[in-house]
Amino acid sequence: MNERETYFIRNRFRMNEKPSEEDIFLYTEAMDYLIYELKNPQAMLELGGYYYEKKYFDLALKYYEMAAEYKLPYAYEGLGYIWYYGRTGRRDFEKAFHYYSLAKEAGITEAAVKVADMYKNGYFVEQDYRKYREIIEALYPKVRKAQTLGEPVPEVFTRLAMIRKEEGKISQAVRLLLEAKDFQAQRLGNNAFFGDINIMKWLIDDLYEMIEFDTADFDLFDCMWLLRGPAVIHFCYEGMPLTIEAIDEGGELAIHWQNEVYPDRDTFYAKAMLGKQRLMSLYDELYGFSC
Repeated sequence: MNERETYFIRNRFRMNEKPSEEDIFLYTEAMDYLIYELKNPQAMLELGGYYYEKKYFDLALKYYEMAAEYKLPYAYEGLGYIWYYGRTGRRDFEKAFHYYSLAKEAGITEAAVKVADMYKNGYFVEQDYRKYREIIEALYPKVRKAQTLGEPVPEVFTRLAMIRKEEGKISQAVRLLLEAKDFQAQRLGNNAFFGDINIMKWLIDDLYEMIEFDTADFDLFDCMWLLRGPAVIHFCYEGMPLTIEAIDEGGELAIHWQNEVYPDRDTFYAKAMLGKQRLMSLYDELYGFSC
């Protein structure tokens, strides 16, 4: 394997929505060549991100730490997430705050959001809700005209929405959540990252605790609210009638879809397929929802 081959393999892998085991093996071999032979820090960061998304957190930690030695801000952010959520089995808020702060100082907005959360919750630092609000309010104008799906619009908008709710500004809070929902739907249409599924799930729960669910006008992501309990949801795709059914099976909710059974909302949204396509990738082509 040489440098040219590794970049060809990496670029081909990035374009492959359903890589085989052999594709994954070749990709990781190519990345190892870039990391260990060429000492490429961006490859360290990329491989760390790949393993994080696949929930191989010990490997994600390893490669993020390697990339952090080259002072890559996104490696700091990745390490912040690992320690904040205890992805390798142990939470360490001191390390999380350290790495998030380094990433925040480098201009990474997502890290600034997490620093704000740590002030809100009193994790490692003294609890300071005023500081939390100041950071979130300052981030809003920076993301409100975002041009790419990678920008943390839902992360900022959802937090600002709850601040507005506490101020009694319910209409503003609802507007922020609806804008965040539209943005997050586009993200999930492109990639079923588990962290983004969680954001959408929490967003939907917050939204419908403020407003009444409209059974005559809802979409695939609004179904997250219905799928908290037993439900039968009908909709169509290209004229074909489809059904999602959530059934209480001995105290445990199971979601039935296309001859598959999923144990919870998260797994359903992450794995549900319609033919050879992810159901979420078709969200804007689904219509006629009823329950």
